[in-house]
Amino acid sequence: MTVNNTNSGRFSVKFIAQVIKGPLFMLCASFFVMAGAGGLYVFGSYNEAIKSSQGYDQSTLNFVGFAKDLGANFGTPIGLIGEFTPPWLVLLLGSAFNFVGYFMIWLAVTGRISKPHVWQVCIYMAIGAGSVNFANTGVITTCVKNFPESRGTILGLLKGYVGLSGAIMTQLYLAIYGNDSESLILLIAWLPAAISAVFACVIRIMKVGTSTRQPIEPKIIYQFLFASITLALFIMSMIIAQKQIAFSKAAYIGCAALVCFLLIFPVFIAIRKEFLLWKWNMKEKVENTANEVIIEKPQEVEPKESPPSPNSSRNDPNTSCFANIFKKPERGEDHTILQALLSVDMLLLFISSFAGYGTNVTVVDNLGQISKSLGYTGNTARAFVSLVSIWNYFGRVLAGFVSEILLQKYKVPRPLLLTFSHFVTCIGHLLIVFPAPGSVYFASVIIGFSFGVVIPMLYALVSELFGLKYFATLQNCVSIVIPFASYLLNVIVTGFFYDREAKNQLKKSGKEWVKGTELTCIGTECYRLPLTIMACVSFLAGVTSLIFAMRTRQFYKSDLYKKFTQEAPAAETELTASSVRDEEEVINGGGKR
Repeated sequence: MTVNNTNSGRFSVKFIAQVIKGPLFMLCASFFVMAGAGGLYVFGSYNEAIKSSQGYDQSTLNFVGFAKDLGANFGTPIGLIGEFTPPWLVLLLGSAFNFVGYFMIWLAVTGRISKPHVWQVCIYMAIGAGSVNFANTGVITTCVKNFPESRGTILGLLKGYVGLSGAIMTQLYLAIYGNDSESLILLIAWLPAAISAVFACVIRIMKVGTSTRQPIEPKIIYQFLFASITLALFIMSMIIAQKQIAFSKAAYIGCAALVCFLLIFPVFIAIRKEFLLWKWNMKEKVENTANEVIIEKPQEVEPKESPPSPNSSRNDPNTSCFANIFKKPERGEDHTILQALLSVDMLLLFISSFAGYGTNVTVVDNLGQISKSLGYTGNTARAFVSLVSIWNYFGRVLAGFVSEILLQKYKVPRPLLLTFSHFVTCIGHLLIVFPAPGSVYFASVIIGFSFGVVIPMLYALVSELFGLKYFATLQNCVSIVIPFASYLLNVIVTGFFYDREAKNQLKKSGKEWVKGTELTCIGTECYRLPLTIMACVSFLAGVTSLIFAMRTRQFYKSDLYKKFTQEAPAAETELTASSVRDEEEVINGGGKR
């Protein structure tokens, strides 16, 4: 009895260790971290609380939004940190940034500290939103390096959970705090920080040739996809139901509990797969012990010296990094940071990033004011934000999976997905410019979906065109232009025209605006001109992305993953050699006994 209990205890400990160390659990932990990393995407749900509590006009509020985008996209230094620090340290730093930034905003909004200056609120917002860079560097870079042959689908899933995080946060805060936008800021402060701190030690880079570094079966990836789609559809159905029916506190708690269950469901998929692997390994051990083991030591082969390649001077450590700036390797090979940044391909990526993010985030950040100007209530505005979040998820996931299928089967260049996204965004903007009954609902869906397509495509393009050596830094470099896009399109263009129309409405009513008081605009004219400009920018970006697709069509006709598939036999050989050494040690140990 005691022996059986001991054996079962050993089995439990070893199996749990196998699950935690396995690649599938690491991927599930990555999903959880990314699901909490989207606090910046619900800015439209709580920015009205900041505006009313601090007495801001729209230009000032949009400037706070610009600080959010500046912090969220100033990730190049964090990428450089990620080049020489482990992922767990990057995630812990992000956890601290998230809590400090958003917690200070919550203290300011609730009046628990003296009213801060605008620049202080901007610093708090930049610090809090900057935590997403730590998540991107710690999680996305690690997963792309661990699963390079599945980068498109993995990127789609990871960024999909970020897109879905806004809707998840909304359901949780309704269950925990009720209908209180100030408490949403508090939830964004502590929950993502706690998730990153808990799972930081699990997320790590797995070395080639180890049992944990193996390609993930497509069947498992699709199971993860179906689990996330089920979560998204459930949340969307709850949003529709909550719009039609008044939910009680208990109903909100029940919805949140189901959301949490669906969120952690991929862990059960991972445990099942690891259990099947455990049973197979045990069966192999039994069969091996039943047969006589004959071990032949392989002959040692001295490596032959290969002749120097014509491009070896590029990799010479004594060569200055500035000497090879304009001697760029072929697409797909590892570029240096300066080689990538000074290429035409990176310039086209900058343009797509500027337009794809700048135009969409302007709508997302102003969604609360857009709905208010068109006569919608606060609950409807939150429904719009949740719809954007859910369809942002669908855009990110489908972009990863569809682009991977189109690439592998039909050799369709990935930049064509960016072209599609930019052109569809134009339609979303025009639905708000010329509103009709229900048009804002459709606009929220379209803008959320097209917004979601952009992010994973940019990351996938960077990893494919410039290699993985400096991916941690280069993926953050693509985001450099986003704060400028936010400032130009959101603050200067949208904020200026909104405030001008609001002041004109006050003058017509015989009133004057007093600085330091809230400035509100009502009517379709508030956002007509700004969103028309956004539609034009998106159209021009679509044309640019089409040119990008034409430039890279020959590159995408080649086998992009050839060098990664060639690593697999080497890894298997190393694993076989390792298992042979283990068997030899077992036999020698048995002889000594």
